[in-house]
Amino acid sequence: MRIYDFVTTYWPHIVFLAGLTAGTAAAIHAAMTKNEVRAAIGWVGICLMSPLLGPTLYLIMGVNRIRHDRITKQRGRALRNYVGHAEVSDVDVVACSASQFTSLRTVGDRISRYPLVGGNDIELLPGGDEAYPAMLAAIEAAERTIILQSYIFDNDEEGRRFVRALADAQFRGVQIRVLIDGIGSRYSRPPSIHLLRKHGIRCALFMAGRLGLRLPYANLRSHRKILVVDGRIGFTGGMNIREGFASRVAGPDVDHDTHFRVEGPLVRQLTSVFADDWEFTTSESLAKAVWFAGAGGPDTSGVPARCIRSGPDWSIGNTHSMLLGAMAVAQQRIRIQSPYFLPDQVLVGALNTAALRGVEVDIVIPGRNNLRLVNYAMTAQLAQVIRSSCRVWRSRGNFDHSKLLTIDGAWSYVGSSNLDPRSLRLNFELDVEIYDRGMASTIEQRIDDAIARSDAVTLETLARIPFRRRLRNRIIWLASPYL
Repeated sequence: MRIYDFVTTYWPHIVFLAGLTAGTAAAIHAAMTKNEVRAAIGWVGICLMSPLLGPTLYLIMGVNRIRHDRITKQRGRALRNYVGHAEVSDVDVVACSASQFTSLRTVGDRISRYPLVGGNDIELLPGGDEAYPAMLAAIEAAERTIILQSYIFDNDEEGRRFVRALADAQFRGVQIRVLIDGIGSRYSRPPSIHLLRKHGIRCALFMAGRLGLRLPYANLRSHRKILVVDGRIGFTGGMNIREGFASRVAGPDVDHDTHFRVEGPLVRQLTSVFADDWEFTTSESLAKAVWFAGAGGPDTSGVPARCIRSGPDWSIGNTHSMLLGAMAVAQQRIRIQSPYFLPDQVLVGALNTAALRGVEVDIVIPGRNNLRLVNYAMTAQLAQVIRSSCRVWRSRGNFDHSKLLTIDGAWSYVGSSNLDPRSLRLNFELDVEIYDRGMASTIEQRIDDAIARSDAVTLETLARIPFRRRLRNRIIWLASPYL
């Protein structure tokens, strides 16, 4: 029998065997490489139950190529080039915060490639009405360099204000680099990257290929938000660039968020994070003499802080470790505000243990969420922390995208990370740990104000949810590692 006749006669059997082989191989790979049991079970089930589609999805979304291939080594070498030799910090964290944070500082020393540095001036900017004007003012005053990184940079009224400011700065001779995530760029049509290129501004898309998307890395996103002007003034936090956070455009439907303005040696760390991501994306190395000039050097006065990078490379698990360390040293209270609260079972256990030790644990989540499926999954998991006396609050009013955490009114953790599987395992994130009672008090007050405008979530209120909705929530919660 000729090969053609054999194939045309037995093609269903061939397809079946090929699918079975691919599904089995993918399932074995998932079982051997995944550390999260729910993720492993989910991928094994998908690969075995859908032998053709399952392995394809796993190949695109389930395999962490960045952590395991040569890219990790490249990123590690590039980052060391920008960071240089980390100074030995003389910051006294006990004087700035409290005695129990000495051990937490050790955690940061061991997982971050940045030293804890003092001499920083950090200002909280509560929302787009405060953050955007401050960022635009810094851009308009730029004399030498501007770097800007964002997950979302919408082509809307607010986004076009930033493009015009950047174009004007470039006309003045300012050197500019803009990096936008390949997925986040697609939130508006047409993407703002086209407008930036029209003005001749040097820009790039993170994890995007010729067709606009690098499929093998489609599930990995840069969620970082960085703006540094003249190597001297920095901005970071949780805010993207979109008009929904500006009341001048959104009006009474404006969404809320929190961002931070920074001056001091922490700006050098922000710059090095961007420089590493830019070199990874474009292969262009940013000259230290140009892009790092102006950043403050080591200092023991002012607010002590450091950057904590995390992502699916050598830094995977960094934020997870910092959160576990913070909850372990808490003695009085833990305040958390998060738009997407889906911690894994290890973090749930840490929160519950803290509450059982007598630590006050307050968790604020939005009453109105912009991601419906995530909201369903969050609701299904809330009982796990409420049973151990953690207090959960749903804020009233508009959506709040803030990501804030304080411990004992003395230590804060702010930035781009959500408390969900995507931020903790898949996204490239950037957070800042701050050892300062004043900043912790400011953040605590913001969270307490949100609690005052919130409704308590109790086991009784959860039980009153109709069964069909509770079942829906639990089914969606099963897929939370992939949301």
